[in-house]
Amino acid sequence: MPLEEGSNVKKNPSIETAYALAREAYAGFGVDVEAALQRLDRIPISIHCWQGDDVRGFEAGAGELSGGIAATGAYPGRARTADELRADADVAMAQIPGPKRFNLHASYLEAGRPVERDQIRPEHYQRWIDWARARGIGLDFNPTCFSHPRSDAGTLSSADAGTRRFWIAHCQASRLVSAAFGQALGTPSIMDIWIPDGSKDLPYDRYGPRRRLIEALDEVLARPLPREHHRDAVEGKLFGLGLESFTVGSHELYLAYAATRKVMITYDTGHFHPTESVADKLSSVLPFVDVLLHVSRPVRWDSDHVVLLDDDTQALAHEIVRG
Repeated sequence: MPLEEGSNVKKNPSIETAYALAREAYAGFGVDVEAALQRLDRIPISIHCWQGDDVRGFEAGAGELSGGIAATGAYPGRARTADELRADADVAMAQIPGPKRFNLHASYLEAGRPVERDQIRPEHYQRWIDWARARGIGLDFNPTCFSHPRSDAGTLSSADAGTRRFWIAHCQASRLVSAAFGQALGTPSIMDIWIPDGSKDLPYDRYGPRRRLIEALDEVLARPLPREHHRDAVEGKLFGLGLESFTVGSHELYLAYAATRKVMITYDTGHFHPTESVADKLSSVLPFVDVLLHVSRPVRWDSDHVVLLDDDTQALAHEIVRG
């Protein structure tokens, strides 16, 4: 494939020869490889902000990472400021072919002062909007329902009404931030909701927390937002560190929720049992719901968010293309 103007990447003769042979073989089946690659080059991929700083974020006075996701581990070159993360992203995106987007967590705001999560506003992300607009890319968004003193005893499913109300307000505010991204940048922002609620020990009640989660999500999503600016998604998980016996937001719950509420379902490749194939799931759910994929590298549990072109990732790509 031709290299972009000014690229410092040297051509590999072996790859060029293999590509020519593959192009010829596909042509025998009536497939125009160059046309397929041009089509591929119009599909943007969203890069997660947390690859650059170990999911720390830039809240004033931020504490330690929590919520059953502390599996990334002491990245020695992590960005310490939003400016450093943007600079790192610029370097990374210059090496990655095709159009890109960037996915922010709520905790990546720049306010210059402490801002509670139920009080976040679009203006706290204005420098991110300016950066994205200057590069012609879209932004996506996630509420940050972890690494907070009020997340230790549950969030949207918490038995404490005040705690539950706080996280509902945070997710509602996050939707307005997401919609502001979409409006400012002219491309819908996809907002993915994931919560760390669950238990390390066997609970006596599984239904109650799930009923509270469903009711809280209904309240979060009650306000209609323009689809040209914003889309909602929900993300399940098999278990997390410290949540080994019970995860409130299981895949089954969220799949049923997505199908009945007409929102997207998120499949994170690091959130399933190692023997499960996410590639096999796509054709089962796409007739009913739209799918958001978090493609990451599972290392026994969850991921370090750095993708490898392993067998599972290739199978996922094959299923997307062939399906």
